[in-house]
Amino acid sequence: MELVFTTEDLEPSKRYAAWQGAICDVYVHVDVNAEKRSDYQGFIREARFGSVTMTDVLVSEQRITRRERHIAKLDKDCYYVEFVQQGKVNILQAGQTLLSNPGVGAIFSASEAYDLECVGRVRSLYLEIPREEFSSRFNESGIPVAVTIATGRGLGRIAAEFCAMLASEGSSLEETVRTRLGDELMDVLALALDMGDKDDFSEDATAQKARLRSVKAWIEEHLADPDLSLEKIARSNGVSLRHLHYLFRLTDLSVSEWILDRRLLRCHDALICPELRSLSVTELAYRFGFRSSSHFSTVFRRKFGHSPSELRRR
Repeated sequence: MELVFTTEDLEPSKRYAAWQGAICDVYVHVDVNAEKRSDYQGFIREARFGSVTMTDVLVSEQRITRRERHIAKLDKDCYYVEFVQQGKVNILQAGQTLLSNPGVGAIFSASEAYDLECVGRVRSLYLEIPREEFSSRFNESGIPVAVTIATGRGLGRIAAEFCAMLASEGSSLEETVRTRLGDELMDVLALALDMGDKDDFSEDATAQKARLRSVKAWIEEHLADPDLSLEKIARSNGVSLRHLHYLFRLTDLSVSEWILDRRLLRCHDALICPELRSLSVTELAYRFGFRSSSHFSTVFRRKFGHSPSELRRR
């Protein structure tokens, strides 16, 4: 891919300003706000596949913002498809927040206001896809916008790996070949978006209950993980975030509520277990995934009507 800009050869103190001037004010028309500016790192590489533009982007932790004054400078109407290779990106658009990471891609509108919260150093592949040409691949329901794409399985994985292969090998190909590959990439993306989670949601009630039991069993085994997240649960169980939430509709609790409830019950049992008397309340809380002893005490009292210490004294 052709290098557009890099901060690598600049003095660390000048990198952030150079990035703003070369990239944000000219290349993509956005604002950035990075708290750690003294040693900013970033690069953009680009390749074109017909009407599809692919960029390989590295950025330091920051918030990227596009508003009406930026949109007024755009000369094309298009979508962005993002496949994160490293780090995490929260995409905020039209009142929705999409959580994007190496297991979950996303599509959103480039010509509508948005915010990107880059968590840590982030490297991503972005596809700039023309709206009109991409729309022709969908029926009257239109393109699903501001949605995630599960990239760990199925068509989402095929699309992400196809994109990565083009980034690695596509630049050396002839222009006519790259154009055809760009069209084929849009076809694969359209299929992935059109299918969505249909294969998951077509499960009958018995299969859904079995899947839910399997997910719950996995969570039980990982309750002690303080970094247990919905993204990790979905990725490890081979489902999308959307389908994970859908499965828990079969219960009276959301995923997060169910995890909290299970942790509290496990802590309750541990507090009255004679063999665990040597462990403090805080140690038990940490053992079952709580990060804060004060938070643990608050939610424990809310559920059981007394504090963990009062239960142990009894």
